[in-house]
Amino acid sequence: MEFRRMAARGVLCLTAVAAVGAAWLRGPAASAAGGAAQGGYDVTSLDRTCKPCDNFYQFASGGWIKNNPIPPDQSAWSRGSINREAIQVQLREILEAAGKANAPMGSNEQKIGDFYASCMDTAAIENAGVKPLEAEFAAIAAIQDANGLVERVARLQSQGVQAMFTFGSDQDFKNSARVIGEANQGGLGLPDRDYYTRDDEKSVKLREQYVAHVTKMLELAGDSPEKAAAEAKAVMAIETALAKASMTNVELRDPSAIYHMMSIADVQAATPNISWAGYLATTGSKNLAELNVGQPEFFKALNAMLKSVPLDDWKAYLRWHVLDAAASSLSDAFVQENFAFGGRILTGAKELRVRWKRCVSATDGTLGEALGKAYVEKHFPPEAKAHALEMVRNLLAALRADIPTVDWMGPETKKAAIAKLDAFTVKIGYPDKWRDYSKLRIERTGYLANVVRGQEFARARDLSKIGQPVDKTEWGLTPPTINAYYNPQNNEIVFPAAILQPPFFDPEQDDAYNYGGVGSVIGHEITHGFDDEGAQFDPQGNLTNWWTAQDLKNFRERGECIVKQFDAYKFEGDLHMNGKLVEGESIADLGGLKIAFAAYEKTLQGKPRVTDANGFTPEQRFFLGFARMWQKVERPEFARLLANVDPHPLARFRAIAAPSNMTEFAQAWGCKKGDGMVRESACRIW
Repeated sequence: MEFRRMAARGVLCLTAVAAVGAAWLRGPAASAAGGAAQGGYDVTSLDRTCKPCDNFYQFASGGWIKNNPIPPDQSAWSRGSINREAIQVQLREILEAAGKANAPMGSNEQKIGDFYASCMDTAAIENAGVKPLEAEFAAIAAIQDANGLVERVARLQSQGVQAMFTFGSDQDFKNSARVIGEANQGGLGLPDRDYYTRDDEKSVKLREQYVAHVTKMLELAGDSPEKAAAEAKAVMAIETALAKASMTNVELRDPSAIYHMMSIADVQAATPNISWAGYLATTGSKNLAELNVGQPEFFKALNAMLKSVPLDDWKAYLRWHVLDAAASSLSDAFVQENFAFGGRILTGAKELRVRWKRCVSATDGTLGEALGKAYVEKHFPPEAKAHALEMVRNLLAALRADIPTVDWMGPETKKAAIAKLDAFTVKIGYPDKWRDYSKLRIERTGYLANVVRGQEFARARDLSKIGQPVDKTEWGLTPPTINAYYNPQNNEIVFPAAILQPPFFDPEQDDAYNYGGVGSVIGHEITHGFDDEGAQFDPQGNLTNWWTAQDLKNFRERGECIVKQFDAYKFEGDLHMNGKLVEGESIADLGGLKIAFAAYEKTLQGKPRVTDANGFTPEQRFFLGFARMWQKVERPEFARLLANVDPHPLARFRAIAAPSNMTEFAQAWGCKKGDGMVRESACRIW
């Protein structure tokens, strides 16, 4: 598992890599040493040739890594991946049953069953080939000028084609009670702007492979090899120009740097070649009076490109992005070529996932809460929710008790921090109000048409929020997702049902593993309210400074300690973590583990301190529970990708970074100065 950012800004969470495990995952079978009995740690996961004080990741997970090679259809493999495979089986059972149920037309059961069935109808998809895109290609060919180009972009964006830039709704940074319109940089085909700007050998080669991929896809769509090659060259030139005008991932992490409220008149004056009136009318937002322009310099560059780039090149660019967005929903030739680049080259996966797994994921992506409602009815008992709520309350109490003891923070800031903590909203399991899919039409046939209607439904729902009060009942994740997040603008922590399942959370197992595992995740999300980004928002979710000048200086200095720690972590020979990119997640890891440990220690008060059959003390079991969360290996290609774009460190570093800063870890395992897990200059914040 890994924590990730759900959008360009705001919500921070644990990546959706898995879901509820099968019944046997409640506790691995006992080994000869008695390691997994009674909810204990599976000692076959250990590497006893490595000392815990040298490298805790290798000690706690070396055996697991050895015994769990990455399957050919995966770019990474983790304990969470095993759970993901299990939940896909459960969701498949739900979807196949829905498809056979002859459910009333328009019901959620009909929609999830028919969507899944249309995805599994490979004969119809093969017969259709690229024909479902012909009308869109014709509309692109008919574009006459820049105004028509921008209006076509608006229509394509409604279908999930992220060309040129992005536009949607968001909470106002300065007034979190209202929803505003927002335009941000975008329009790239490679994962990140740095893929276009770096000049090292691997980056240059990857760009060549990308151009070859674009060429091949355009040939499959019917273009001659010569025309496809020329179009691919034009696509690369446009995307490179957009990339060079884009902010970096690190720059995007500063909320103040991406907040520029402007009247529509001022936006139009700054970018006269972009027909904002035509664009907004096409999106259904013609009455919008103002919007946030996240990256003004990007839009100035785009404005110039609309005049300097030939219209035919823009048409080639749009054709490519239509193909790219639809590729996984088209016939097998497109699916295979899409995987050849996006899977093999970018992530290192060797094989395409089987069809039914892709269709389960697609259904969850389009009808997530309809499928999620059916899931929680079968697989999330009320007692799991109650136990999880108790744990959340204990962790909130642990941080509340910790804040007054922090020696680098003054009384005024401490009071404000406690006020923010006391204002937290907690969401557990699933929404109180389920999403209404009544306006989304799903049919048994026409898979791509279902996908497009799903995109249009989601887009219309998103844009309809602009100008409306914020709906604080809304969730950003579906229930069958092993994930969690903190939303600074709602000041809320959210834990879907699937993260509250074995092996990460199990009411029947030793609390040490619960607190070290999902407890550290809960603590992580709580701490996001006080990381380098979250700390900029007040209890109501507004971008407001609630720190004294000295306390803010002290906080930032401690953040720099984290940055330096991660800058020093190297992998794959020539790569290292980007400390500034992963600063927020790493602050949350450290704070989350600290308060989870404090909360766990409080549960032990007045109880006997039992050493288990493997000789592990309660404190050691706690840290083993934490390590179990990060049992993961990545293919080199995927590790490189994550290091470039993900604000979360690689799992191998997450497992050691926070513990190596904690005296509690050193005491639990008897580590001494000079050991690999004892940092000479430990980072301490919360």
